[in-house]
Order: sequence, then structure tokens, then C-alpha cells
Amino acid sequence: MTGAAAPRVRGGPPPSALTHDRMTHVELTWIEKKIEYWIRFGREAAEQIIDRRQRVVSFRPNTVFAFVRWAANDFGTIISRIDIVRAVEPGEAYQTLPFVRPGGEILLKIEGWPKVEDVLRHVDAIEAIGIDADAVSPEHWRHVHNRMAAGHQPRAYTLDQHRAFLLRGKVRP
Repeated sequence: MTGAAAPRVRGGPPPSALTHDRMTHVELTWIEKKIEYWIRFGREAAEQIIDRRQRVVSFRPNTVFAFVRWAANDFGTIISRIDIVRAVEPGEAYQTLPFVRPGGEILLKIEGWPKVEDVLRHVDAIEAIGIDADAVSPEHWRHVHNRMAAGHQPRAYTLDQHRAFLLRGKVRP
């Protein structure tokens, strides 16, 4: 799966066996009202369908994506979480994250459904002004994480901030 995007594949080796490539692999599960793991944003480079409930999506290095995990049992929600992650280059340091192989740079980590909903609304607001959420400055996602961890509302991401971020990228070698 190196180079160009790999075609969709049914079955095949488990994601942990796919360590020979440069991609970051995310294991997704969807069992309605029990386990719902999904990608909110991010440009997938490949998808591997395991069965009707499981698939693995892959991201190229430096791709930013949002991974949402929600699970419940007979008594209610047991996990509700969103992680915004940057896929890393081979050999680059990374943080481990369940269902993400090998791991990534975690830009935002939020737990609890009310806070997860706030992050999802924040993503919607960014997309409403015409910016793809995966193109947002990584510093902004860190800002959102830090503000929410401190119990404060994050500042909105603006077109001016985005233009400045894009211009900084052109200046750096």
C-alpha cells in the first residue's frame, strides 16, 4: 500500500500485520447502538473491508484526521471520545492510541459526550466557513484541547487565521 492509493480489499491480514508500509491504519467498528467507531474528517488513502461491521482505513503521513469512539452497554454509554491525530512519518516519534497503528501525534483528546459534541460542533463551524477540518492549523486543535481541558470555550477558527497558517507553510523550508 505504498505510493498511490491502494484499491479496496476484502478480508486480508489484520491491521497489525500491515506495519511494512508508511501508512497509519485505523480500525473501525460499527455495531449499531453498541460500538460505533468512525472517522469524522480526514482524507483516507485506502480502505480495507474486513466484514460488514469492521474495516480499516489508512492515512498517508502528515494527514490529520478525527477518530470518534463511542460504546454502550445495557446501562448506557461507557466511552465517548474524540481524538484529532496527525499521521506520522516512519521513524518519527508518536503517541499510541487504541485502534490506531502504529500511532500518531495526538493534537486533541477529549472524553465525555457533551465535550465530544462541542468538538463536533466546532468542526462543523470550521467547515461552514469553507475550510476542510483536516487543513486546519495543528496549533488550533491544540488550542481547542487546552481550552476545553481548562473548562473554557475555544476561540473560533477564522479565515484570517487559516490564511496566516497557509502563508507560514510557504515560508518554511
